[in-house]
Amino acid sequence: MKRYELLVFDWDGTLVDSAAHIVHSIREAAVDLQLPVPSDAQARHIIGLGLGDAMAQLFPDLPADGWARVADRYRYHYLSGESAVALFPGVGEALPALSRRGHLLAVATGKSRRGLDRALGMAGLEPVFHATRCADEGFPKPHPDMLLRLLEVFGVAPEGALMIGDTTHDLEMAAAAGVSSLAVTYGAHPAGTLRNAGALAALDTPADLFEWLHANA
Repeated sequence: MKRYELLVFDWDGTLVDSAAHIVHSIREAAVDLQLPVPSDAQARHIIGLGLGDAMAQLFPDLPADGWARVADRYRYHYLSGESAVALFPGVGEALPALSRRGHLLAVATGKSRRGLDRALGMAGLEPVFHATRCADEGFPKPHPDMLLRLLEVFGVAPEGALMIGDTTHDLEMAAAAGVSSLAVTYGAHPAGTLRNAGALAALDTPADLFEWLHANA
């Protein structure tokens, strides 16, 4: 018997090995605009946040009207290397298997709708997910809006859903929505931080993640 009817996955750093490329693109955008270049840890921390929260944390002295310039340069660098971003090993096989077991699958991501649709197409995963929700369609993480909307779409109670992500933003969003969460430590945020953030478990590899889901979800 399934414990969780709905499995909601973050995208970057959870299903796709993109965190390093995101960090590179953020740092290059700062160089282009002669802004203070964030450290690797600072850039990793904002992965998954909405644009406003990310800019406020990375460039606190930058006026809001400068955010669009940073975002444009970030997109330039990200798109320049996006073709090299790949699914983590085993993801392409494990997700359809979870769907065949009867789970509803969804994505809740800090990406824009345009960005996620492009990424899903490149990964060939459009048919796998029953619904997706993006940061530019409501309130971004860690606000619970994305999860609450997905619960509403499927008519699933919070206790029937599980959020899987690689950042504390994912886990905080889940807690705010009354949804259980799983952390993966191979993405953006440090393992030690994730292990103390209230998730049911913290899994160190994609293989560990899908083994846990098979046994417990």
